[in-house]
Amino acid sequence: MPEVIFNGPAGRLEGRYSHSKIKNAPLALVLHPSPEHGGTMNNKITYNMFQAFAARGFSVLRFNFRGVGRSQGIYDRGEGELSDAASALDWMQEINPNAPYVWVGGFSFGAWIGMQLLMRRPEIEGFVSVAPPANTEDFSFLAPCPTSGLMLQGGMDDVVSEPSVAELVERLYEQKGITIDYRVLDGANHFFHGYNDILIEHMHDHLNKAGAGREVNVGDMKEMVG
Repeated sequence: MPEVIFNGPAGRLEGRYSHSKIKNAPLALVLHPSPEHGGTMNNKITYNMFQAFAARGFSVLRFNFRGVGRSQGIYDRGEGELSDAASALDWMQEINPNAPYVWVGGFSFGAWIGMQLLMRRPEIEGFVSVAPPANTEDFSFLAPCPTSGLMLQGGMDDVVSEPSVAELVERLYEQKGITIDYRVLDGANHFFHGYNDILIEHMHDHLNKAGAGREVNVGDMKEMVG
């Protein structure tokens, strides 16, 4: 998949981009976990989410936030990284002006950034948030949450507590007009060790039901997930 470099607010940003063979394909942006804790675009969950969107015929981008890998700038505790994500979406839209809609996916810190981005970009039709850090970050900006989506959480996560995510989901359930598909993978830790394939199966199942991109047979998933 092609390496790309594009301009962000703090300098050049490094990414990997897969362009769909389908004309006027939808777009997906995948956001990695916290740079403070070694998160990069090559994180396994981030990579597998990227591959899952590509398998569905999306044109999809994952990239390193500022200060990570070859991306310029320094870590900005979320504010700058949200601007990076907006620039990444702008870059994709410039080369895909006829894309019908956008999905955003994120893991941990990336899920928090992704949820903020969808508040600002009405073209985002859905989201996949894996282990959103509801116990450490403020999600009160989701008032109201503008679109439905999927939240995946490990039942044995000792970094992001499952009860904190369940509480966030309960608050979102009270909002009218959206549906949060909340799925807990019992036994999975924060990094879903041993559960990556199951996580991606859940992602495809949700996207199939949402009619997002090309349908994928969940039964064939073991061949797709690395």
